[in-house]
Amino acid sequence: QVQLVEAGGGLVQAGASLRLSCTTSKGSIRNYPMGWFRQGPGKEREFVAALSWSTARTSYADSVKGRFTISKDNAQNTVYLEMNSLKPEGTAVYYCAAKSFPGVLATFRRPDEYDYWGQGTQVTVSS
Repeated sequence: QVQLVEAGGGLVQAGASLRLSCTTSKGSIRNYPMGWFRQGPGKEREFVAALSWSTARTSYADSVKGRFTISKDNAQNTVYLEMNSLKPEGTAVYYCAAKSFPGVLATFRRPDEYDYWGQGTQVTVSS
């Protein structure tokens, strides 16, 4: 069982940067594929970025490609989402997710492919 905890959200102006982190209060994510999703007001949860367990593969939504970077620090058992040039349409609750499929060299883009979720962290981008 894995319990994920996100942190790093906040209120920023358009063009600013934020780094979100996702760590575990229980269990390890070192060998799991990971993903970040977001859910804006009145919207469905959407894919943002994903990382294979070994960090060899990454995948990004077109809307964030070139601005966001997903990474993992296995020593810290933590996954990060570096967000640059934030836009007001990026206002959402951001969630990290882990897929209980250790060692698979693939990324996953659908919410229903993930087994564990954090509680989310709010990111608000003002114009």
